[in-house]
Amino acid sequence: MSQQADQAETFLRELQDRICAAIEQIDGQARFVEDAWTRPAGGGGRTRVLRDGAIFEQAGVNFSRVYGHQLPPSATAHRPDLAGGSFVATGVSLVLHPRNPHVPTTHANVRYFEASKEGVDPVWWFGGGFDLTPFYPHDEDVQHWHTVARDLCQPYGEDVYSRYKKWCDDYFYLKHRDETRGVGGLFYDDLNEGGFERCFAFTRDVGQGFLDGYLPIVERRKDTAYGEREREFQLYRRGRYVEFNLVYDRGTLFGLQSGGRTESILMSLPPRVRFEYAYEPEEGSAEARLNDYLRPRDWL
Repeated sequence: MSQQADQAETFLRELQDRICAAIEQIDGQARFVEDAWTRPAGGGGRTRVLRDGAIFEQAGVNFSRVYGHQLPPSATAHRPDLAGGSFVATGVSLVLHPRNPHVPTTHANVRYFEASKEGVDPVWWFGGGFDLTPFYPHDEDVQHWHTVARDLCQPYGEDVYSRYKKWCDDYFYLKHRDETRGVGGLFYDDLNEGGFERCFAFTRDVGQGFLDGYLPIVERRKDTAYGEREREFQLYRRGRYVEFNLVYDRGTLFGLQSGGRTESILMSLPPRVRFEYAYEPEEGSAEARLNDYLRPRDWL
């Protein structure tokens, strides 16, 4: 593994620790349980899951570093010249499923990837981002989320936020439902423009920015009253998370194709979910209001 990959791994391990500590603190009740695992073909990771907390029904924060001599198909779809090459991939991925329907579900991921093949120049890149999936959205929450995203992007160029916001809107999109997964955020991949140090700095800012964006929203909404109706709607909408992760998510495909730990890969799925045939919210209801938020727009 290169010195660059070592630097990325050190940061990512620390990021996992920092995020887990922050989630435990705001939850105030439950603690993460860690599963350390090894991958037979090379590498391993630390899966941490918090269950049945005061705020979080389930929260998963994964660190992994895997390597091998055969890139999986999902990694070479855009670079067929690397097919058959060796690789190292390291990252932190998290999904937080709150119990209270007024607290949004959220996902974040930052990662580093290297690939090499004889006769082809070695390549490296960073990727990641974060997105927010509210069930009962509040404009001030969405605006805060996107303000944090815009401000962390600002030092890296005037167009960075708009480009990565659009990438997020386009990526976290359920084509078969004609809706976004939520209100978006940032998404980027294959980032190596400007050199390693610049790309690494941006990725560190994204990792820290996630907490800056999410924790104030949790504080605002965690004590909001709800009943069975709101809970049932939350469980129904969680089904969209399942659909996206199993049908479209590149990280899920990469993990399964590369022989990763299945339990860790599917940790992103909600602990409880329901599906209902041809569900339509009552016109004018709080549940129907969500539809207005599942289209890309300029939130700021």
